[in-house]
Amino acid sequence: MRPRPSKSEKPLHWVGSSKRDLLGFPESVVDNIGYALGVVQLGGHPPSAKPWKGLGPGVSEIVEDDASGTFRAVYTVRFGKVIYVLHAFQKKSKHGIKTPQAEIDLVKRRLKAAEEDHKARSEATNG
Repeated sequence: MRPRPSKSEKPLHWVGSSKRDLLGFPESVVDNIGYALGVVQLGGHPPSAKPWKGLGPGVSEIVEDDASGTFRAVYTVRFGKVIYVLHAFQKKSKHGIKTPQAEIDLVKRRLKAAEEDHKARSEATNG
């Protein structure tokens, strides 16, 4: 059983199928990304995280390599007291390091959904 989170630990909110997708990764990748997200929850910046380009500050990706490929989890810290995990996917690009446009578009849609969810939660608690 997991101990209660500390007061400084920010909760994770999973957008769309991001949690289910992450749990479908190889076990070592799930463990490493899970640990990195835990660091983020406590206000840190894991070494495996880097800025996600194109959406401005506060959106990052955790990158993990495995014998079966490269895996990514994209999250945002834009909303102060909560971390939204926007997407988790295996990068299957055959040409260099470019992320497929479909994955980029999905992250954009899920960031918008996270913004709407955060706004609704804020309104519910404030008013």
